[in-house]
Amino acid sequence: MSDILLRVTGLKTHFPIIEGAFFQKVVQSVKAVDGVSLTVKQGEILGLVGESGCGKSTLGRSIVKLLPLTAGEVEINGQKVSELEGETLRLARTDFQMIFQDPYATLNPRMTVFDTLAEPLLLHKICQKSELPTKVSQLMKKVGLAPRFMKKYPHEFSGGQRQRIAIARALALEPKLIIADEPVSALDVSIQSQILNLLSELSREFNLTMIFISHDLSVVKHLCDRVAVMYLGKIVELATAEDLFANPQHPYTKALLSAIPLPDPKKERERQRVFLKGDPPSPIDPPTGCHFHPRCEFAKSECAKNQQTLKGENHQVACEVFS
Repeated sequence: MSDILLRVTGLKTHFPIIEGAFFQKVVQSVKAVDGVSLTVKQGEILGLVGESGCGKSTLGRSIVKLLPLTAGEVEINGQKVSELEGETLRLARTDFQMIFQDPYATLNPRMTVFDTLAEPLLLHKICQKSELPTKVSQLMKKVGLAPRFMKKYPHEFSGGQRQRIAIARALALEPKLIIADEPVSALDVSIQSQILNLLSELSREFNLTMIFISHDLSVVKHLCDRVAVMYLGKIVELATAEDLFANPQHPYTKALLSAIPLPDPKKERERQRVFLKGDPPSPIDPPTGCHFHPRCEFAKSECAKNQQTLKGENHQVACEVFS
């Protein structure tokens, strides 16, 4: 049996731009995700990085079908999730869950912690009603919360505690895949490390497969096994975390890594920074060929003509010059 848990093939998520009050028509579309293919192995943590607006969050939400797909396929644990609808999709959601960036916005302010964690258990008939207090207590202990807090409401917790509640809810159905969409970016620095360590421990304990979306490359280096770099709806580089940080190939990846501040002030002053020219193009009308070529100092004439696909084995890069 294959150890590939998640397989994404040619995934596109476009948002139509509609004009007209009465006679509406689609005039253009925002190409948020524009042809992404990747695989994630069982138990692996894949980091997904890139600047704001590159399509990271849209890709994560498209994988779990929180957004409609324009094209492509998503297969999770051998099941083609991209083809599921209605009740069959709801039942399949036990295999994949999502942790969002803002825990307060994702928790119902009218529901206690007990109700929040008990709801998915009841809906999917994971346990009997009489077993709920025990099951909820176990979930809270797993994420480092005292069970005595189960009757409290979200506003009575700190940001880090609320994120622990959101993680417990994602774990309630014992999913095989978790999409974590910048789960620590809204938290204090001192709390971020606690949540990251918790995610790492839970991943090892339950053999969880995870896609960790972040703009913080230092966090990704600490947590992830492999890293995929996105630019304007496409993946431009994919490699192990160790290899990508030690030997980046794509010019965009090099620019991202050069933006990481060094803890040594002397080295920070002396090192060469990579500055990109211009602004990111619009996803409504992306450049032809390689989307990055208008900002790339190494671009050749072929870069504007040919669309680039990932090439290579363990270290894949979508670049005419460096592949």
